[in-house]
Amino acid sequence: MAKPITAFANRQKLEEELHFEKIDHLVDHVIQNADGLKQTIALLHELHESGILEALVSLVQAKEKVAKIAVDQMVRPPVTNLINNAMAAAGALTELDPAFTKKLVDGVSTGMKNAEESVKNGEKAGVMDLFKAMKDPDINRTILFGIHLLKGIGEGLKD
Repeated sequence: MAKPITAFANRQKLEEELHFEKIDHLVDHVIQNADGLKQTIALLHELHESGILEALVSLVQAKEKVAKIAVDQMVRPPVTNLINNAMAAAGALTELDPAFTKKLVDGVSTGMKNAEESVKNGEKAGVMDLFKAMKDPDINRTILFGIHLLKGIGEGLKD
C-alpha cells in the first residue's frame, strides 16, 4: 500500500515568473501615478530642451571637483571675514530694541530725502545758519545722539 503524502515540496518561482510579477507591480504604480509621471516627463523635456538638464548631469558627474572648488572658495579669508562679520552683526542686532531701530532707520530715510532736496536746490549754509540750527530741537537731539553714539563707540574701542 502507498504511504499518504505528508510533505509538500515548495515550488520555487521561476526567474521569469518573478520578472513578470515585477513588471505587473511596476505597471500598477504607473497607472496609480499617471498624472505625476506625465508632469515629470514634461519637466524633464523642458529641462532637456533648455540645456539645463545637460548642465545638471555634468555638474553631478563632476561632483568631487565642484565640491572641492566650493570648499576652496568658502575658506578664502574674504569669505570667512564676511561670515564672521555677518555673525557679529546679527549678534549686535539681537541686542537692539526693534522699535528704536525702526525709528532710527525712518529718521535716516527722512534725513536722506531732506539732504537730497537741499543738494538739488543748491542751498548753502553760513556760520550763522549753523548757530541757528543748534537751536532747532530736532537738530539738537541728533547732535546729542551722535555725541553719545561716538562716546559708546570709543568705549567699545578702548579694549
